[in-house]
Amino acid sequence: MLNVGGRLTRIIIRSFATKSDEIGNLVKKNKVVVFMKGIPDEPRCGFSNAVVQIFRMHGVPYDAHDVLQDEELRQGIKEYSKWPTIPQVFINGDFVGGCDILLEMHRNGELVEELKKVGIKSALLDKENTSQSESTKSKE
Repeated sequence: MLNVGGRLTRIIIRSFATKSDEIGNLVKKNKVVVFMKGIPDEPRCGFSNAVVQIFRMHGVPYDAHDVLQDEELRQGIKEYSKWPTIPQVFINGDFVGGCDILLEMHRNGELVEELKKVGIKSALLDKENTSQSESTKSKE
């Protein structure tokens, strides 16, 4: 009986290590990766929707993974990041945070800077430049 329990323990540890490796590969696969409830076209919670809207405003391409389709992924990402909630955002393989942190970064301009570090130009900069250009023309 102990032998069986020992074998089961090894399988569980190996399974977690495999899931952790899989998640590690997912977060490094693209510059921006989001683990969310639902998909970008149909978020299934308000927090996931807010993250989608923020990235949409910035025109950021990202990989999205629906944790509602895979319970192992849902639990695994929480263990991987040591963060208890979904959505979770990764930039350049590094865990950034959830909805509240991303929203704060959006508000204070830090998100634009973080995106710039990985070679992504925020679409909001284009809108800002267009507004300034139009403002200058109207003053002339």
